[in-house]
Amino acid sequence: MRTVRTLATAALAGAALLGLAAPGATADSPTPTADPSASAGPTEAGTTFRTAARFLPGQQASAQAATGDYLYWVFPADTGQRPTVRATVTLPDADLRHGSATWRIDVYDGLRRRQPCMYGTQSRTAAKEAATVELACVLRPVRASADAWSNDPLPGSYYVRLTVTSLPDDDLGQPFDARIGVSTVDKGGAYATDGGLAAPLVPGATTADQAEADADAGRSSAVEAAAPEDGWSSGWWSDRWLWTAAGGVLAALAGVGGYVLTRGAGRPSRVPPAA
Repeated sequence: MRTVRTLATAALAGAALLGLAAPGATADSPTPTADPSASAGPTEAGTTFRTAARFLPGQQASAQAATGDYLYWVFPADTGQRPTVRATVTLPDADLRHGSATWRIDVYDGLRRRQPCMYGTQSRTAAKEAATVELACVLRPVRASADAWSNDPLPGSYYVRLTVTSLPDDDLGQPFDARIGVSTVDKGGAYATDGGLAAPLVPGATTADQAEADADAGRSSAVEAAAPEDGWSSGWWSDRWLWTAAGGVLAALAGVGGYVLTRGAGRPSRVPPAA
């Protein structure tokens, strides 16, 4: 009976530890917006990487432009996050258009490397009668570090470019409206890597000496200015720590349970000598 109670206690302890680790591994829902007012993003877009309009995940950025323009926005993505970019283009009145048009979004990291989409409709052709066109791009999870030759996404700034790639020449210059939003999913330790970057990939980031000088002068550095709402995590924490600790405790409990089950099996029982 004592052995059964010991094993039951070990099982309950293991289940509790795994329950603590589970939320980080199963959190697969977009990051919620803190409040309705926080959803308001910039109402204009840049026309180059340098002038890209900054917004945060959970916000909605909007812009009005002429068909044929390149529109740029930038948002931060941190270690363990998997961003999903969504764009909605409100097209000019159908009576003013002369044919179908193909729209496209592209996403670039802080090194201006184009990032492929895991899935989603990155490019779509809108018929002449269509009122809107919707685009989406689900990026790969952001890693804390990667090999220099790889194209893996790393923490830092991510640029979204929206433009029309094919349309009748007569439709160039017609006005349109665009809305951009980004949601993130925390993938946790499933994509964790050893090591991390010295600093997130943020264009215009200052050197260590300049960052120290900015801190002494009370100025924010480029990395701080581009940080997410909760700051950069630097990749030091993931729920892999919880799974590792839970595995170690379960292994110890299994050893104790095995000892309890086999204790005394290899030794003859002591029989008191006859009187």
